[in-house]
Amino acid sequence: MAKNNFRGMPGGMNQAAMMKQAQKMQQEMLRMQEEMENKTWSATAGGGMVTASVNGKHEVLDLKINPEAVDPDDVEMLQDMIIAAVNEAMRTADAEAAQNMSRLTGGMNLGGLF
Repeated sequence: MAKNNFRGMPGGMNQAAMMKQAQKMQQEMLRMQEEMENKTWSATAGGGMVTASVNGKHEVLDLKINPEAVDPDDVEMLQDMIIAAVNEAMRTADAEAAQNMSRLTGGMNLGGLF
């Protein structure tokens, strides 16, 4: 009967060391997630006419509209600028989160493991 002692794992890592490393990574990921949730990103649209700020929880925290952007005859343009600013701020937040996660995992795709 073969023993299941994990000595043959790549790099000689045993099960206890692997679990310890996974726990450390999970703690770091939780810390990073909390840090990201409290961070704010801003983006503008329409040449600075609209500025949106979001946090890592994908909540809109602030929305600034230059009064010159308010044209009662073209509400659709204002709506488009608001959507564009919010979406760009969200993309920026997501890109930074993905970059931080990649740095933490050494580029490994853990596919929701944590």
